[in-house]
Amino acid sequence: MKQHNYQVKVEWTGNEGKGTLNYKSYNRNHTIIAEGKYDAISGSSDPSFMGDKTRYNPEDLFLSSLSACHMLWYLHLCSLHKIVVTEYLDHATGVMEEMANGSGRFTAVTLNPQVKITDPSNIEKANELHEEANKMCFIANSCNFKIGHKPNTTVE
Repeated sequence: MKQHNYQVKVEWTGNEGKGTLNYKSYNRNHTIIAEGKYDAISGSSDPSFMGDKTRYNPEDLFLSSLSACHMLWYLHLCSLHKIVVTEYLDHATGVMEEMANGSGRFTAVTLNPQVKITDPSNIEKANELHEEANKMCFIANSCNFKIGHKPNTTVE
């Protein structure tokens, strides 16, 4: 079994002079940086938790990771099956439940890929490959809930 290692730097940038003196004395802004990557990601918490709505929050990044990983596996599988994809767009949705103690967890994610292919005879197989992509996706395999798929495949 191969092992892959990843590193990111997450740096809190929200000290407004008083540190974490109390819940409202600091903001949740931070940057996410990976060595060798072009841009840092500007992050915060969800606005529900006093975050900056103009920045990505961990929940956005989690959902986008699932969507992107699925897409990359799907495109790979299509190429293996000689299905030519010309466009792929996903409007992924997720549900997170917050518990009484303030913790929470995702309970559902649905990927809604809109895919364009070149050959109408491949639509059925193209739709089926979403299930296979889900089985291969590293991020999906790390989740403890089912990830739904509602693909809409059309011909270019």
